[in-house]
Amino acid sequence: MNQAVDYITEEKRNTFLEELQDLKGPKRKEILKSLEYAKSLGDLSENAEYHQAREEQGKLEARIAKIEQILQTSQTAKGGGGDIIEIGSKVVVRKNGTKEEKKYVIVGSEEADMAEGKISNRSPLGVALFGKKKGDSVSLKTPNGTANYKIINVS
Repeated sequence: MNQAVDYITEEKRNTFLEELQDLKGPKRKEILKSLEYAKSLGDLSENAEYHQAREEQGKLEARIAKIEQILQTSQTAKGGGGDIIEIGSKVVVRKNGTKEEKKYVIVGSEEADMAEGKISNRSPLGVALFGKKKGDSVSLKTPNGTANYKIINVS
């Protein structure tokens, strides 16, 4: 896998496709109804409902464009489960000098969520881990100095 490419998992691609379908269908219709109602109220220059509906329409169209761009430019990764760390791999690491093990899933930048243990392949730790295997050690520079990790497991 090329680390410079934008990746999304099959699960995230499906989530984006569902969101896109909702935004282009029911959400667009809802905003169009709001615009029609606001127009019926009269003078558009001082019509707060109209201006708010136009703003919501702009946000909706921007979100649609962003999702379409992500879907067009990202490759779907089916990775994970092998011996080498790539998109979709579940990794257990231990910081040198501690006994605490941390579990991460390597994902594309669009899916990264530290609260869920999902780190981007482009994050400093993701870059250090990418392409490595169980038993390898990695190090990366942090604001507090160099951090060293040992890869305990890859699945």
